[in-house]
Amino acid sequence: MINDNQRYPLFNIDWVILSLYLILLVCGWFSICGASHEIGDTNFFEWSARTGKQIVWIGCAFALAFVIMMTDDKYYDTLAGLFYWVMMVVLLITPFVAKDIKGSRSWVSLGFCNVQPAEFAKCATALAVAKLINQYGFSLNNMRNFAKAAGVVLLPMVLIVMQKETGSALVYLAFFLMFYREGMPGCILFTAVAAVAYFVIGIRFGNVELPGTYSSVGEFVVLILIWIFTIGMLKVYAKHTKFARQFTLIGIIAIALSLIVSEFIISFDISWVLLVLCIYMAAYLAWQSLGQRVNTCLLIGLFTLGSTAFLYTADFALNNVLEPHQRVRIQVLLGMNEDNRDAGYNVNQSKIAIGSGGLEGKGFMNGTQTKLKYVPEQDTDFIFCTVGEEQGFLGSAGVLLLFLCMILRLIYLSERQTTTFGRVYGYSVLSILLFHVFINVGMVMGVTPVIGIPLPFFSYGGSSLWGFTLMLFIFLRIDAGRKRRFSTNEF
Repeated sequence: MINDNQRYPLFNIDWVILSLYLILLVCGWFSICGASHEIGDTNFFEWSARTGKQIVWIGCAFALAFVIMMTDDKYYDTLAGLFYWVMMVVLLITPFVAKDIKGSRSWVSLGFCNVQPAEFAKCATALAVAKLINQYGFSLNNMRNFAKAAGVVLLPMVLIVMQKETGSALVYLAFFLMFYREGMPGCILFTAVAAVAYFVIGIRFGNVELPGTYSSVGEFVVLILIWIFTIGMLKVYAKHTKFARQFTLIGIIAIALSLIVSEFIISFDISWVLLVLCIYMAAYLAWQSLGQRVNTCLLIGLFTLGSTAFLYTADFALNNVLEPHQRVRIQVLLGMNEDNRDAGYNVNQSKIAIGSGGLEGKGFMNGTQTKLKYVPEQDTDFIFCTVGEEQGFLGSAGVLLLFLCMILRLIYLSERQTTTFGRVYGYSVLSILLFHVFINVGMVMGVTPVIGIPLPFFSYGGSSLWGFTLMLFIFLRIDAGRKRRFSTNEF
C-alpha cells in the first residue's frame, strides 16, 4: 500500500541536498554582493543592481524547482528523447539568431534577459543518455552500444563548438565519468587521460631539443609513453606476456642503439626510430588479431596507432582549431608564455586576490582587489576569488566542503535508485557538477585552463542557475518517487 510519503513527492524529498542547495545559493548571493558592490553600498535589492537581479533569478529557480517536484517523475523518462532533440534543434539554430558577445554566439535574447541554451542542453543530454542505457540488455561493454551513448554526448558538443563556446562544450566530457561507472572499459578512460598527457608534454616540450640528437623532447617522451602504455595494456587487458616481453626487448635495443649512434657517430632525430617502433607494434597486433581472432589485440593496436596520430595532430589543433585567446591561455598555463597583462591577467589578479585573503579573509565587502575591479568577470567565472579574498582560506575551504558534501550525497542517492534510468541520470548530474567545480576553482587558482565556465549556484546569471536547478531537482523528483516505483513495479 502506498502511503502519503510515497504519494506526495515533497514529503519524500532529500532534505540534505535541499539544505546544501539553499546554503550554496545564499553563499553565492553574498559573494555576488561582495564582487559587484562598492564599499558602503547597500543597494542590494534594486533591479538595477546585479544582486537584485540575482534575487529574481533565484526566485525563478525556486518556482522551477517546485514545478519539477510536482510533475510525475515518469514523464522525465518518457519525454527524455523529445526533450533532447528539441534542445539539439535549439542549439543548431542558436548561432544564427544569437548576438555576437565577445566572439561567442551562444546567448539568445528574451528581452528582459539573455539565456544560454547550452546550459539546459546538459540536462537534456543527461536524460537522453539515461533513457538509452536504461534499455533492456544495454551494456557499455558492447562497442556498438558505447558508440551510441558517445554519439548522444558528442552531438551537443559539436553544436556548442559551432557557437564558439569551446569551454561549455568541454563540460560534456564529464559524462564519461558516468560511462565508467556504468561499465565502460577502463582502457577508454585511460586513453582519454593518456591523450591529455600527450597533448601537455608534446606541446610544452615540443621546441626543446634532446641533447646529442635532433629530436624534440616532447615528441621523444610521448613516443616512449606510447611504447610503455602499449606494453602495459598488453599485460593488463590482453594477458599477452609474450608480446609484452617481445616489444620491451625490441624497444630497449632500438632506443639504446639510437642514443649511442646519435651521441658518438652521427646525430639524427631518433624520434623516427620510435615512430617506426610504434607503427610496427600497431601493425603486428592488427595482424595477430586477424590471424587469431583476438579483438583485444586489435583494440590495443588501434590505441597505439591512434596515440601516434594524436601526437602529430596536437600541434595542428592548437594552432588551427582553437581560438587565438584559447591558444594563448593554454600556452600561459603551461609556462610557455608569460603574459600577466593580457591572457594571463585574469588568473594573475585572481591569485593575488585569493592570496591576500590569508587565513580568515578581509571580511564581507572589504576585499580591495574585488572592490577596485582588478579581476575581470569577478562575479561570474571568477567569483571564487571573491570568496578567497573576503572569507580567506577558511571560507574557501568551507565552500569546497559544501560542494564535496553535495557530490558525496549525490553518489549515495544515485546508488540507492531502483532503476538504471535514475542511477545513470544521478551520476550524470554529479559528474557535471564535479567537472564545473573542479575546472572553475582550478582556473581561478591557475592550475587549469581558463575555459569560461561558471561556479554552480555562485556565479551571477540565470542560465547557469536554472540549468543546475533543473538537473538537480529532476533527480530529486526521480529519487522521491523511487519507493513508489519499487512498490508498484513501474518501469
